[in-house]
Amino acid sequence: MRKTAPFRRPGALLALGTTAALALAACAGGSGGGETNQSDNDVSTTITDEPVTLTLSYTNEPPTEDLIDGFTEHHPNVTIDAQQTPFNDYVKSIKLAMSSDDPPDIAQYNPGAMNTLVPAGLILDLGPWAEAYGWSEKFPAASLEVLSSDESAQQFGTGNLYAAPGALSVLGVFYNTSILDDAGVDGAPATLEEFEEAMRQVQDSGTDPLSVGGLEVGGFHIWNALLNVLGDVEDYRAWVYGEDGATIENDGAAEATDTLIEWVDEGYIPSSANATADSDAQANFANGESAFLITGNWAAADLESEMGEDVGFFLMPTASGEPATVASGASVAYAISSKTEHPNVAAAFLDYLSSEEAAQIQFEGGFMPINTEAELGAEGVRAEIADSFATVVENDGIVPFPDFASPGMIDKLTPGVQGLISETMTRDEFLRSLQESWDEHHAG
Repeated sequence: MRKTAPFRRPGALLALGTTAALALAACAGGSGGGETNQSDNDVSTTITDEPVTLTLSYTNEPPTEDLIDGFTEHHPNVTIDAQQTPFNDYVKSIKLAMSSDDPPDIAQYNPGAMNTLVPAGLILDLGPWAEAYGWSEKFPAASLEVLSSDESAQQFGTGNLYAAPGALSVLGVFYNTSILDDAGVDGAPATLEEFEEAMRQVQDSGTDPLSVGGLEVGGFHIWNALLNVLGDVEDYRAWVYGEDGATIENDGAAEATDTLIEWVDEGYIPSSANATADSDAQANFANGESAFLITGNWAAADLESEMGEDVGFFLMPTASGEPATVASGASVAYAISSKTEHPNVAAAFLDYLSSEEAAQIQFEGGFMPINTEAELGAEGVRAEIADSFATVVENDGIVPFPDFASPGMIDKLTPGVQGLISETMTRDEFLRSLQESWDEHHAG
């Protein structure tokens, strides 16, 4: 059974694509009480058959509500009261919500909130349930790694597990097949050089190569996609996770930034990009005003609905032509309050997220499933996304978006890329601004 608080539905898929910053949310929960000592929890994979009501605070829909429906169909004694909060308000209110006497039992996760919530003991270490349920065999390793941190929440990818993923995403390139045909481009490019040649041919035919939402995060999605294939993945992980001595001022990031600047100089990135919202960039692409759009799989359902068979997808190609094995992606993930009276029921919901049934719900909601072996019956552009994603998962190549690196990083990324596009910021100034945000966060 699900109860949903009334709320005007926001552009939630865009919110996910905007950043990896998915938030633990603000709401008044229904099962609070005093703070729970983790050691007092009796971990079990068998849940009560007595009536239980949980509150779940979230921002991204789909797939949250459909996942709740799927779980409660198997456990009709459980009611999950789902309360949605606008993305822009989520992080602001989370500290009050999770520290209140009546917090949500389950809340959507945000890495930027962890530096306060984890040290304060406000969310559970899920390690005991991960062991009991065998999550290391059910969830992609990279999807759990990114949700782990040390007790100070200064370094990720280590320590305890504080959330479980509910759906995954992947950053790549959508393309208009008709525009490419008209420009004489023979299908999806296999190398970065071929991609640049395809953009040149499209430009010569009189169509914009790229739609870019530089006003929001479309600009740094381009930089991020380039960094995925031009940078060293271990260097990038070290920086995003907060390892001592890590830096973004390295050769790979410099090459990715130089490439973006070259695309500005060549006119592949339109001069209007900095005044274009992400939703407008997607609409422009769907309307045939550009050949390519660099964004995540969350856009697939809308693009397929509007473009039919004219839309395709590929990961940013590598310089060598080898299949890309690294791609940024976020997860809709959920954490459990340390004050919940029903941790085993809440953990059972998180375990359900790895099921084949949940995989179909996640996929139909526009995300990639946690269960990467589930039969999805994918066709068209979604099949292309699923195939690309499978290659990344097989190579443990899912990496966070760059704004994961510090709570204030997005405030450097968006204006920084705007500066590159407007030619008011140099490569070195851009990378230095990112590293300064990282240094400030990790100084303590």
